[in-house]
Amino acid sequence: MREGLLKREVAPEIAEQIIERYREVGLLDDAALASTIARTRHRERGLSRRAIEQELRRKGFEHPEIEGALAQIDGDDEADAARELAAVRWRRLAGHDDQTRVRRVVAMLGRKGYAPSLAFEVVRELQHADNVGDSD
Repeated sequence: MREGLLKREVAPEIAEQIIERYREVGLLDDAALASTIARTRHRERGLSRRAIEQELRRKGFEHPEIEGALAQIDGDDEADAARELAAVRWRRLAGHDDQTRVRRVVAMLGRKGYAPSLAFEVVRELQHADNVGDSD
């Protein structure tokens, strides 16, 4: 908010007064905003904790707000989101060879901020499920 006010040529001391007043009346709550952003990015876009952390840092949030926002997403939530994203992409790539599917799904998960180890684990699970399905 401070940057926005300063870009609009509001004097720095006036900008600080406005920010302080907004905080006093509860209209400006960085922790709540960071939590909302984290929840939204994870649920709607499937971003990992690492990607969300980077976004919050870029937006200027402080370490305590970032940590609090990320605390609501645990490792199981993250793995479930990765599996869900990967499964959708894996199905869409059904017409491609296995190597292409692996490469594209792992790359997509990487762009979402997931660790390579998790990405490859999820892909192995998808390959295994395909192989089990083929033998039935």
